[in-house]
Amino acid sequence: MLICGLKLTHDGAVALLDGNRLVFSVEVEKLDNGLRYSEVADLSVVPRLLADFGYQVSDVDEWVIDGWDGAVKGHTALADHGTPVALDLAPYRENDEITDLLQVGHRAQFPLNGERLDYTSYVHATGHLASAYASSPFAGQGRSAFVLVWDGGMFPRLYFVDPERGIENGGPVFPLIGHAYATAAHHFGPFRRTDDSRTVDDLSVAGKLMAYIALGKVLPDIVQTFKESFEECFEGPGPRAAEYRAQIGGWGSNAEPSLSHVHDFYRDVSVRLDGKGYSDEDVLASLHQFLEDLLVDRVAAKVREWKGEGPWNLCFVGGCALNIKWNSALRAHPSFASVWVPPFPNDSGSAIGAATARLMATAGIQGIDWHPRRGPAVVASEPLPGWTAAPCGPEELARLLHETGRPVVVVNGRAELGPRALGGRSILAAAVDPAMKDLLNEVKGRESYRPVAPICLTEEAPEIFDPGTPDPHMLFDHMVRASWTDRIPAVLHLDGTARLQTVSREDDPALETVLREYHRLSGIPVLCNTSANHNGRGFFPDVASVMAWGRIGQVWSENVLYTQQDSAPRN
Repeated sequence: MLICGLKLTHDGAVALLDGNRLVFSVEVEKLDNGLRYSEVADLSVVPRLLADFGYQVSDVDEWVIDGWDGAVKGHTALADHGTPVALDLAPYRENDEITDLLQVGHRAQFPLNGERLDYTSYVHATGHLASAYASSPFAGQGRSAFVLVWDGGMFPRLYFVDPERGIENGGPVFPLIGHAYATAAHHFGPFRRTDDSRTVDDLSVAGKLMAYIALGKVLPDIVQTFKESFEECFEGPGPRAAEYRAQIGGWGSNAEPSLSHVHDFYRDVSVRLDGKGYSDEDVLASLHQFLEDLLVDRVAAKVREWKGEGPWNLCFVGGCALNIKWNSALRAHPSFASVWVPPFPNDSGSAIGAATARLMATAGIQGIDWHPRRGPAVVASEPLPGWTAAPCGPEELARLLHETGRPVVVVNGRAELGPRALGGRSILAAAVDPAMKDLLNEVKGRESYRPVAPICLTEEAPEIFDPGTPDPHMLFDHMVRASWTDRIPAVLHLDGTARLQTVSREDDPALETVLREYHRLSGIPVLCNTSANHNGRGFFPDVASVMAWGRIGQVWSENVLYTQQDSAPRN
């Protein structure tokens, strides 16, 4: 059975399951240098993508559309080949009538290519849970797991998935939407704003904030202030928190005024801290620690109260699971034997989740056969004037990186699923010079404090990083061991950590060969890796886009090296 999952709102994507095998998942932002977080503006993209992989609309047996903001129904407006379309969808999460995540939230028809096609819609939370559990090692082994779902418009919610017994709902962990983290940047630090955002209009600021907090210190007095304000504004027995909980249920930030309460929370904190001389860096670092402690302590307590001491398997999913420090803190907690975060934890995985939810609802809770490199293939292109092309295997690329010390853009094979470039749409560079981080940030137009991730051969990682466990999707925090900080300074963050990606032959044979040969030549099994894209846009879809960008003078793709006549990196 062919099931096509559609995510139509931000991080729009199309995914196709053939039975339990993921054929592809393509996010709209990864087409034609699209803007980050793009919606599906026109359904004409669906037959285009199906055709790219050898399918037609008529081949699809089931159409599933992810749910969206709302307590009773979700809604979206787009077009089909230019004709306006308005669709009702399942709501954001469960409600009084939809009590089971695998319960159909809405059924209707949508227009595509002049036809009216039946579609099923599950609540938005279902897509997150299904994508996380089905891609996890626990599903493949038939094991149970908790699933923690926390995205921007939702309170963190805890579920328990058992392949034999179904999905149990543990409800919210605490009453705070995930967008609270990013919204702090509107009140403190370099992204401060004078307006109160009513909806979320800058989804990239959370990642920038996660890097920025390394400039500050966690101060107990500030953490205590956040605790007191949180109690008064959101969770305590007083009238202010009670009114908030009566109004806000985590139904999506576009469907309820949850952000206005978050703004009030930060104004309350500002008043309490006024005149005490704290820097914004310290305030933001302390906020991060407060939220991390709140999340980890509450989830662990809920797990123990609900199911016992464990340790248990845990999946973490939703946009908040892009926070590598929270992921690492959960993994380090003794309540959890193993923690899984998919490489598409935010809404980039919702099309996969929508299709998988239908598979689970009709064929039972199970895993899917997937790989993180099932995005779009490289679009063919010819060298632009001033560029040359020559054969170049992975070994030659490693030698080039070692001998020249210059970065190389890699556009190779099928693109990655999710927001992290894992070697298919990456800029690779030697990590031995601290100036390389500054160069890559300049080339990409990023803030100077933003880190560059290390990629490392899986078997070598424990010697260099702590804990150095296999992390092929760049979603956990690792300390760089003291004996290596001077050897790979370009990937060292301000707090001594790194967002490690480990690489094995199973993950990416070409990238593994590059690293192995680079290790042989240099004695260092680590390279820099950052995404290859225009600032604010998805990954480069082809070599021509990189050449037109022109800021790095060498591009490697499908065993061909493209070189600009003046190949020095450009600002």
